Amino acid sequence: MTNRVAIVADRVGWEERRLIETAQDFGLHFDWVNDESLCAGHRDALSVKDYDALMVRSRSYTRGGLIATLAEADGFRVLNSAAAIHSCENKLVLRAVLREAGVPVPEFRLALSRKDFEKALGELGVPVVLKPVYGGMGKRVTLVRDPDLAHSVYDYVEDLGHAFEQACLVEPYLGGGSIRCLVVGREIVAAAEFESAGTDWRSNAALGNQSRALAHDPDVQKIVDGVVDRLGSGIYGVDLFKTPSGYLVNEVNHAPAWRGVASTTGVDIASVVVRYVQETLE
Repeated sequence: MTNRVAIVADRVGWEERRLIETAQDFGLHFDWVNDESLCAGHRDALSVKDYDALMVRSRSYTRGGLIATLAEADGFRVLNSAAAIHSCENKLVLRAVLREAGVPVPEFRLALSRKDFEKALGELGVPVVLKPVYGGMGKRVTLVRDPDLAHSVYDYVEDLGHAFEQACLVEPYLGGGSIRCLVVGREIVAAAEFESAGTDWRSNAALGNQSRALAHDPDVQKIVDGVVDRLGSGIYGVDLFKTPSGYLVNEVNHAPAWRGVASTTGVDIASVVVRYVQETLE
């Protein structure tokens, strides 16, 4: 009997299409299930009740985490786990749980008010990066180089309508490069180094910046092992900064895009992911 897997997401992107196409080669059947149409509440009401597993790839971390929590409570096998998604959805929570586990993360300050922001500037100096606690793909991440401009930038934060939108991290600027590791299970299956290009200082892979494949590095592997030890086996995009004192974990994505890493490294990441799903269902 063919195992059926629901890809729970708000859209079908390049990665989802590759998973759906590749699954057939492994004797699996993947379907897209719109995460806005589940009407989650109990198992019999879910439109995914006939699936053997759910792969949560919602761009909304909050939506994905809530769906994963209900699905797990009703006995579904969920990738990634609800606990992992909830840890990844909030940059502060992720930093806290990783730091507690001994995984190195950048120095940061939580800014919930202008007074917090002023104190963070005084302690960290400029340049600093101001980023929302919730969010991804480099959106609303701001590099503040000039102390005179800093308060004007914060005016925009104060004008946001909700307290959760106003919650920000302030951290030192660590340069325009980052390393993206695609982790499947516990293994790094592909890694690439991204550099900012043009006038955009952000090196986020989703922005299409310059990249090169990264050879195996035991120091990177050690950091990623610490992340997986804390979050559990799964499918992650682990973003690192390289500093003179070593690697630091910037973010962990529970539903990573991997098109850029795949094109840079030549790794068929979709096949690795589908094989991992197959193994979890055995």
